[in-house]
Amino acid sequence: MPVDWDKARALAYEAGRAAAAPAERVPLSVADGRTLAEPLVALSELPAFPTSSIDGWAVRGPEPWRPIGRVLAGDTPAPLTEPGTCVEIATGAMVPAGAEAVVRIEESARDAEGRVTGRPRPEPEWRMPGDEARKGEQLLPAGTPIDPAVLGMAATCGYDTIPVRPLPSAALLVFGDELLTSGPPGEGRVRDSLSPLVPAWLRRSGAAVDPSAVQGPVQDTLEAHVDAIRAGLAVADLVCTTGGTMHGPVDHLHPALSRLGAEYVVNTVAVRPGFPMLLARVPGPDGRPRFLAGLPGNPQSAVIALVSLVAPLLAGLQGREFPALPQVEVTAPVPGRGSFTHLSLAALDARGRAVPVSHVGSSMLRGLANAHGFVVVRPDTKAAAGDVVPFLPLPLYPGERP
Repeated sequence: MPVDWDKARALAYEAGRAAAAPAERVPLSVADGRTLAEPLVALSELPAFPTSSIDGWAVRGPEPWRPIGRVLAGDTPAPLTEPGTCVEIATGAMVPAGAEAVVRIEESARDAEGRVTGRPRPEPEWRMPGDEARKGEQLLPAGTPIDPAVLGMAATCGYDTIPVRPLPSAALLVFGDELLTSGPPGEGRVRDSLSPLVPAWLRRSGAAVDPSAVQGPVQDTLEAHVDAIRAGLAVADLVCTTGGTMHGPVDHLHPALSRLGAEYVVNTVAVRPGFPMLLARVPGPDGRPRFLAGLPGNPQSAVIALVSLVAPLLAGLQGREFPALPQVEVTAPVPGRGSFTHLSLAALDARGRAVPVSHVGSSMLRGLANAHGFVVVRPDTKAAAGDVVPFLPLPLYPGERP
């Protein structure tokens, strides 16, 4: 019995969460793209000391003020103890104890004797300790994807290393003797489009894919399938396969999984296109399970399997939140697919509305190349123009925009 699409996504995510590897500490220089394994907390007050927000004069007492020194960023200044004195101060420098105000350089003047005059603004011109964060305050929760802004925040706090989830590793096995690995299609054979496509979206979903871990076409025999899957599982947390998810005469995936002692997390999903797909859990030599995602051989169906099962699995393995679906308005009717969920390719216009695209057959990639994701039409429903429905985006690197 096919599993409901929403339930299948949740099952894949929970399987990943349960199998997530222990945290590791890495230097900030290699943490980009990883996931925080623990909350990021402030190690001190931020800022840690009173900091001038302008170039000017730190003054004490009434004007005019007699300059007695200069404070640059990185200096530890002596206190201002005598009324009527000041020090020149640079933006970012520590405000000396005893200073009562900071006067902007452009709003000051000096008399013939070199004394400084000016009027401080009503609001203080420096940042006080704790203005941004208090010591021990949680700044970011565990599960936050690490991007350049997070790295900058961690460095500001004083971190040299941070705890992260290991990047799940992935491999790809392409099944099908009919596939060509170079040149145009012809004479009954089609070009393998999934070897370049799937690893790129695996990486955008947070997996590490070594080019050597992409293999195929794998010979259409049971022994070849078992050997290839076993080899993939030896080097990767996740093995994706393409084709062979049915039960035809050269579909050896299910028998291979049986021989390897696999347990299905999801075996077929009630979704169109994309039927059939599967996700299985395979015992690992270290006691931690590995996973195999069986993607259909038709390219668009393979991508639907990837975003339906593999993306939630990888989110779970990385300790990230379950991928929520944004809501969008559709500009044209989208039919339902009976008791199955319908994922319909669409592009987002300048107003963020979903515009259905053409060339959307399971074997086609033209529509996919012009789309930003899939309109989600629930079972036994349809979408009319103007309806607001869930939208499943295609995987993107952090910072990429549809």
